[in-house]
Amino acid sequence: MKPWLSFVLALVCAGNILAADVSADFVAANKLYAEGKFTEASAAYAAILKTGAQSRALLFNAGNAAFKAGHLGQAVAAYRQAELLSPRDAELWANLAFVRNQVQGATLRESRWQNWGTMLTLNEGAILTTAFFWALFVLLAVRQLRPALTPKLHSVTRLLAALTLFSGTVLALQAANRFNAAIAVVTSVETIARSGPFDEAQSVFTARDGAELKILDRHADWVQVADSAGKIGWFSQKQVAVLPGA
Repeated sequence: MKPWLSFVLALVCAGNILAADVSADFVAANKLYAEGKFTEASAAYAAILKTGAQSRALLFNAGNAAFKAGHLGQAVAAYRQAELLSPRDAELWANLAFVRNQVQGATLRESRWQNWGTMLTLNEGAILTTAFFWALFVLLAVRQLRPALTPKLHSVTRLLAALTLFSGTVLALQAANRFNAAIAVVTSVETIARSGPFDEAQSVFTARDGAELKILDRHADWVQVADSAGKIGWFSQKQVAVLPGA
């Protein structure tokens, strides 16, 4: 393992990141991890996540425990969810990249645009776009109130207009990718994709633990996915973790 990879616990105050009623469970899960009981720790973190509690530290620790327990898909899913909360976290990126390198077979990878477009959270992107918009609005108001300043403010106005348009476009694309796209992460050692949404359907291809697949459709408890090679099939939702888009 590379020395710069960190699979240690996020040492933060549980009371600051989780509701009071799950703080004790978080501390107990951390204790199991520290004792090397990775399977039990992974199950404990998963139980906390089922309550709806979320934080970067909780998801990061859950990913570490899942990886140590040999569950690549669960680790990838936890890290990817943590990435939505902390998109510029180098430690998180390193762990996710390390686990992804252990995954066998075809799996999706983010495009250069997706990697760049997720440098900000949706909230941060919205704040930045709003700031550009209001700065532009104020500048246009000044030009109306003080026409003599218009020539001097022309270049700044064009720059702010361009920044507002650009940041708004990036925000819209990021939101569309977040809410309209979805990813299935395989959480079983070996999962068979079927030609239809039922167990008796013909086998189409096999995906390994940790593989990331694009969701195309859903039917009852099944999801239709496509892998990086373009193969399409159906998985039971019991075999995958369904996540928002990258």
